[in-house]
Amino acid sequence: MGALAGDALEANPDRTSLQTRIMQARDGDTVRVEPGIHRGNFVIEAGIRLLGERGAVLDGRGQGDVLRIRAPGVLVQGLEIRNSGHDLTAMNAGIFVEPEARDIEIRDNFLTGNAFGIWLDACAGPTVSGNRIQGEAARRSQDRGNGIHLYAVTGGLIAGNEIWETRDGIYIDTSQDNRLQDNVLHDLRYGVHYMYSYNNEVTGNHSYRTRTGYALMQSRHLTVTGNRSEDDNNYGILLNYITYSTIAGNAVTGTKQGQAYVTGGADILGAEGKALFIYNSAFNEITGNRLQGADIGVHLTAGSEDNRIYGNAFVGNRVQVKYVATRQQEWSEQGRGNYWSDYIGWDLDSDGVGDRPYEPNDAVDKLLWKYPIARVLMNSPAVETLRWVQQQFPVLRPQGVRDSYPLMHPARWQEARR
Repeated sequence: MGALAGDALEANPDRTSLQTRIMQARDGDTVRVEPGIHRGNFVIEAGIRLLGERGAVLDGRGQGDVLRIRAPGVLVQGLEIRNSGHDLTAMNAGIFVEPEARDIEIRDNFLTGNAFGIWLDACAGPTVSGNRIQGEAARRSQDRGNGIHLYAVTGGLIAGNEIWETRDGIYIDTSQDNRLQDNVLHDLRYGVHYMYSYNNEVTGNHSYRTRTGYALMQSRHLTVTGNRSEDDNNYGILLNYITYSTIAGNAVTGTKQGQAYVTGGADILGAEGKALFIYNSAFNEITGNRLQGADIGVHLTAGSEDNRIYGNAFVGNRVQVKYVATRQQEWSEQGRGNYWSDYIGWDLDSDGVGDRPYEPNDAVDKLLWKYPIARVLMNSPAVETLRWVQQQFPVLRPQGVRDSYPLMHPARWQEARR
């Protein structure tokens, strides 16, 4: 794809066009982009450094990709990149990186008004850092592209970016050995969205005001540590067909059902906001997380068993655990379980572990999950009698979650992360 006719620098239209200078540059050359609006669709075919001076703008005029990179070793820095085409099927983007563009770097740019912000297409070793990417809030979410989209990418680093008002913040599809760290993601559908990707790290990111902070799907060997989800709707962290992964040291607070997306309020069946939702996911280690102030702390379903869940703090959730099971699950590891803010027990030997087990759900809970309208009877004598009978005759308790070693306090390092 070549430059469109009429490429121009509005501040000084007599200068050589930017596309001409880019085409004439060779590997290792630097092309500086002067202040002003440079209109057109630009293509880089050599390993150059494209450096924007303050006020330098690349404007795609609503057609195709604003900037397309076809060469390895390219650096793009300091530009405002705007107004690509809006054909999602054609993958129009502010910056489109082709497979042969290995080890490129995209740094400290502002991208706005594009379909996709940055599309990385089957390239190796890209670094995308310090960029600010804004979508178009006037468009419906499904009509927007993603902020940063990785397809079949290996060895990438996506770090320190801020992304908002796109569809998903960072979308990773069929990509291996990548790192996502210290990104800020807000006002989106999903902050981070994983599909069919292995051996990736998600560390130190911060999501807020999304419909789901971290949507991790159909993947394995993920390391998800030290992330934050604040006031996200529906789900803080969602695990869907996730296996052999580590979910550790994350803080999820204030997950509520988004009233903009569900009619009828938070009391309808399935409408709760869930700090952690685990669907058909197994053989994962879930430890050291703080799940606080949600409608539901953790919801497990569809055979999500054989996970190691310990050392977490469940604080002030309306329902701590929602789990319907056919067999008991033990949530402790080597004599240490989780912290539960509603645990009523004692620690006579002062070892920091409660002397009686914690079982978050009973038959009444499961009755209310199945028949939500029965909540009107929550404080009735009949319900209180049922709960008392279960306490006196444990054989009547249904199968579910049991923490045999509940912690009396959250772990110290976890408190320090708040």
